[in-house]
Amino acid sequence: MGFLSSAEAAVLRGLANAMTPPPPPDITRWCEDNIVFDERSPFPGPFRIDRFPFLRDIHEALSPEHPAREVTLRGSAQWGKTISVLNPTIAAWHEYGPLDSLVVHPTTSSATEWVRNKWMPMRRQAPSLRAVFGEGRGEQTDTLSNQETLRRDGSLKVVSAGSPDDLAGTTRRLVIMDDVAKFEMTPKGDPEQLAASRASGFEDAKIGRISTPQIAGTCRITRAFNRSTQMFYHVPCPHCGNMAPLTWENFRKNIDPENLHAAHFTCEACNEAISHAHKTAMVAAGKWIAHNPRGDHPGFHLWRAYVPQRDWASIAVEFAQVMGWTGVQADIKTEDETRESVEEETEQTFWNDVLGLPFEQASKGPDWEKLRDRTENAEETQVLARSIVPACGVLLTAGVDCQADRIEVTICAYGRNYRRWVIDHRIIPHHIGDDEGRAGLDALLKSTWRTTLGLRLPLDMMAVDEGAFTEDVRDWAKKYPWTRVILIKGSSSANGPTLRPQSDRRANGRVIKRQKRGWMLNVSQMKADFYAWLAKEDPEERGFVSFARDLGDEYYRQITSEVRVLKRAPSGVMVSRWELVEPSRRNECLDTMIYSEAAARKKGWTAMTDGQWDVLEAARGVAAPEDQGDLFDAAMPVVPLSERAMPVEPQPEQSPEAEAAQETRPQPGGWLGNRKGKWL
Repeated sequence: MGFLSSAEAAVLRGLANAMTPPPPPDITRWCEDNIVFDERSPFPGPFRIDRFPFLRDIHEALSPEHPAREVTLRGSAQWGKTISVLNPTIAAWHEYGPLDSLVVHPTTSSATEWVRNKWMPMRRQAPSLRAVFGEGRGEQTDTLSNQETLRRDGSLKVVSAGSPDDLAGTTRRLVIMDDVAKFEMTPKGDPEQLAASRASGFEDAKIGRISTPQIAGTCRITRAFNRSTQMFYHVPCPHCGNMAPLTWENFRKNIDPENLHAAHFTCEACNEAISHAHKTAMVAAGKWIAHNPRGDHPGFHLWRAYVPQRDWASIAVEFAQVMGWTGVQADIKTEDETRESVEEETEQTFWNDVLGLPFEQASKGPDWEKLRDRTENAEETQVLARSIVPACGVLLTAGVDCQADRIEVTICAYGRNYRRWVIDHRIIPHHIGDDEGRAGLDALLKSTWRTTLGLRLPLDMMAVDEGAFTEDVRDWAKKYPWTRVILIKGSSSANGPTLRPQSDRRANGRVIKRQKRGWMLNVSQMKADFYAWLAKEDPEERGFVSFARDLGDEYYRQITSEVRVLKRAPSGVMVSRWELVEPSRRNECLDTMIYSEAAARKKGWTAMTDGQWDVLEAARGVAAPEDQGDLFDAAMPVVPLSERAMPVEPQPEQSPEAEAAQETRPQPGGWLGNRKGKWL
């Protein structure tokens, strides 16, 4: 005999389920329940918080139930901020209840990259995300920039900081800004403020900033961190138990260039060495300590020394590469591994990506008279004459700046260990659109320069600024391959790569293709790096700049003519600009130097391995096969067509007496005079 269940009980159970609050949001729990790393990960398998114990407090601060409205996370690159912090925060919030969220990236390309390669793979793999958003296939396919939940009770919007219109007109309770240090000012306002204002309508909103820092003085993430509680992760000494953070200053003094694998920390209390073998236990017992308890929101700083993906020796190796210590690269990295680095390992890259600290750029060059005297008063053997190239493995490039009445050119040689030699600076007194100006540049590309051992070297590449006279420059350059002549423009951005290709776009702004000849320069960073190298005085030091003798006072005045100035924009954001020290000073020599460096970088100056430099050394650091003059050293006379010699008919052989008699005859004048009959 069957029994029917009570309708009233069924209704009550339904009401009870509806009124039962969801479990407390726990981002750490969400990670453990949903994240499974594949075989490509350093730690394949389910997420385990014991490997990342420092994440607990960060997750708690980002939780919907934490009272903090803002959270700042500043740290080094490539330790999993996106996978273990950004993505789980969004997922746990959407799992907790109805929500409209916003993620802001520096550029459209970085936003697309995050959606396709970071967010969508996790959305398809994590059970919680599949239940909220679906797998994103078939009927569940969403646009990249706007993804709606299956229950239609929320959405995720992904935008670029460079598109202020996308930031306007939307209200979001959760706003996450990724790589906020790379946000650039727009004509319509500050994207960071625009993003934060999207949450102004919610009392319980959360605004998160996650980023690797950039340049000191203008770094957005550092500015936010400085007004935060400034949390640093303290770990106990394995010998005495003293709690202290792992700092770069402590690690730096324990790096031995001859034994990089032994790099370690030292306890400031007992002075005992702390090796990498102690790291796991120390980090597991660590805790966050506020260094600025009066800060207005939680802020966390974390760098590579804490994370399990890399060991401490790798930090020492990267620092050794930055310092240019010889011999360490071959011992630690293979040639193929080194070549995989797309760009150079500069001081700023190391400071930002490894240490997670803002980089203090050079703000001005040295005194021009001191720089001049360093060259002119040097011993004869230490300084080269103008137009002479050092006999070693170098790349020879030229940087060209076009003015209304002249073309200025710097010829520079670039060697290993960031060394460079200024070979010459020339002025062609014609406009780039004139035949004379074009002929002058043509002659430079056909010319060769003699090394100290007599070998003749041509220009490897010429970089021409196309910003002022674009059509004339492009018209001249198109007759040369892009492997020989590139066109460059200065970028207004102080962040981003040093050298990036220009893009052809349609009227709607969509990229058609990337150019091979046109390149954008991060001029701000290049000038700061150059001034830092210019201040070095040891000729054997990494990055030392050598100058040819007799370049003249005006050259040195121009090469040091600019200064980096910090200014506060109307929005309150600090920005930096390079300005002339004096209005009367010119800067063409500085500009052409930067352009020649761009050509050298394009040819691989900052990415070449020791093996590649050795090959170049073997080819260019040798004496000339024979002392042969250059075709372009002397001017060829121009002869009218009517005066040119006609072909000489073959003559029968003459006796010695006949030849002697012919030599006594009067010879014709002109450039063919005083020649023997058989000179052709």
